[in-house]
Amino acid sequence: MKEYLSLAEASELIGKSKETLRRWDREGKLNAVREPISNYRVYRKTEVQTLFSDFLEEDIEEPISNFVEAENEYKVLELFAGAGGLAVGMEKAGLKCVALNEIDKWACETLRKNRPNWKVLEGDVKSFDFSEYYNKIDIVTGGFPCQAFSYAGKKLGLADARGTLFYEFARVVKEVNPAICIGENVRGLVSHENGKTLKGMISILDEIGYNVAPVQILKAINYKVPQKRERLIVVGIRKDIDIKYEYPKPYKKIYNLKDALKKGELFDNNVPKSEGVKYPKSKVEVLDLVPPKGYWRDLPIDIQKQFMGGSFYLGGGKTGMARRIGWDEPCLTLTCSPAQKQTERCHPEETRPFTIREYARIQTFPDDWKFEGSVAQQYKQIGNAVPVNLGKEVGYSIVNFLNKYYSLSKPK
Repeated sequence: MKEYLSLAEASELIGKSKETLRRWDREGKLNAVREPISNYRVYRKTEVQTLFSDFLEEDIEEPISNFVEAENEYKVLELFAGAGGLAVGMEKAGLKCVALNEIDKWACETLRKNRPNWKVLEGDVKSFDFSEYYNKIDIVTGGFPCQAFSYAGKKLGLADARGTLFYEFARVVKEVNPAICIGENVRGLVSHENGKTLKGMISILDEIGYNVAPVQILKAINYKVPQKRERLIVVGIRKDIDIKYEYPKPYKKIYNLKDALKKGELFDNNVPKSEGVKYPKSKVEVLDLVPPKGYWRDLPIDIQKQFMGGSFYLGGGKTGMARRIGWDEPCLTLTCSPAQKQTERCHPEETRPFTIREYARIQTFPDDWKFEGSVAQQYKQIGNAVPVNLGKEVGYSIVNFLNKYYSLSKPK
């Protein structure tokens, strides 16, 4: 059996151009090797076939860009806004943020500090009436927490969800009547209460006059974010609008920690110096022994047992524990506290957690976006945020939808 394929043969077999194969080689997706006898650059046939079978399942053409220019001024109302990750992303996509609601005092201070012109509504969403925005807002967005509902009957209605923050999200959508609403959440919402919670949300949006697009989980690494973070997106389209919503196309290029912290394609300069927490001495002594891209299993067995305690004998990989990130990989999902046990995210070279500005870079916040509050409060705000670049790509998909809507019919 033929073991190697030439560039032309590999190109023909999988139906991709030679230039695409050369790019994949540069990006490490499909590496060419030196053929032992001729020394020509060739591809291992088994690797080409494996990659091709992956593409049959997921045949995504590389988009040049999801960028689309807004043909009108589109207005956003954001709930559960946090420190502004989604709002900044939407702004970068050309959407206008009319008002933001957030309960956390320090996150509100962050929003006001960076965007004095934004209307920040501080406090519990339950205490606000948004009917003044009826038919004046194009998009309502919000990252509502994942909470169980109490079921009153076979079909869940808005009243059954009272007391949950999704109820408030749906109430505001009903009060404002936007063309489209976007809810974002953790991927665990898919399986929460055996899928009943998500089913209930779709049922409620249906009741208030919105069709829900097929729910998708977006991987941040596919949208120019150097972090393995996933967000579930729920898109509601007002029932009088017969336009299909299209999710942003994923990019094939994956950015790594080096892209986040060093000058390059994502940022024009190295990450600025900033404050950060430190590990206790006992943890430093352990993490000093972990190589880049390594974790607790790379420690000597006696230290593994001591560090892991009872967890050592339980199943599962627990790959986030005593984890040192490598320069050439995306970061694991950031948490709200970078030094807590079980979710260590150690710097590749220095034995310390990432600093505030490093955290912000991994979430693709611009360097001039400042966070208010104590160091712990700042980490919490960044760790909870939607990555800015992911927000921007979702923003372009909304602009694309609204451009089509406005071109077909002017809203009443």
